[in-house]
Amino acid sequence: MDNVIKYENQNDDLGELRLAGVVRESIVDGPGLRFAIFCQGCPHDCEGCHNPKTHDFEGGYMCPVQRIMDAIDANPLLAGVTFSGGEPMCQPEAFLTIAKECKKRGLNIMCYTGYTYEELLEMTKTQPTIGELLSLLDYLVDGRFVLAERDLSLLFRGSRNQRYIDMNKTRETGEVALVKED
Repeated sequence: MDNVIKYENQNDDLGELRLAGVVRESIVDGPGLRFAIFCQGCPHDCEGCHNPKTHDFEGGYMCPVQRIMDAIDANPLLAGVTFSGGEPMCQPEAFLTIAKECKKRGLNIMCYTGYTYEELLEMTKTQPTIGELLSLLDYLVDGRFVLAERDLSLLFRGSRNQRYIDMNKTRETGEVALVKED
């Protein structure tokens, strides 16, 4: 994971994100070639987590969102951007800004969260920014990692309890729609 992003643009109007690091070209964090953003801070403390260094809310470093967007813009081959962590839903304002900017660029968005989709819907009652963020996601992998259900054969997931949700179909039908795996 790259934890230094070259900063060219001095426009900090987009805010900041507490960042653990990024992977500029990933094929394991969602469909197609992706830019993966690993935020810092996670309340779940899942046993066997593959990113335990991202749990500390005081760790990592503050990074201007514009710096992240500049790094995304540097690669015209990207299909999308993945939000991971840590727990992206603990920084919904920054990720909402990034999601809006990515949509302007025609990029799809995938998000990993330890919360279930149903928990997130409940959270939107007191944190409407989470609802706005959910409305822009194309894919959501939800649920805490459960070591006893670990399965390395799953597409983009670590344990069997986690769901790979097609958010566009979910919004269209009003029911959770899973991505059909081939």
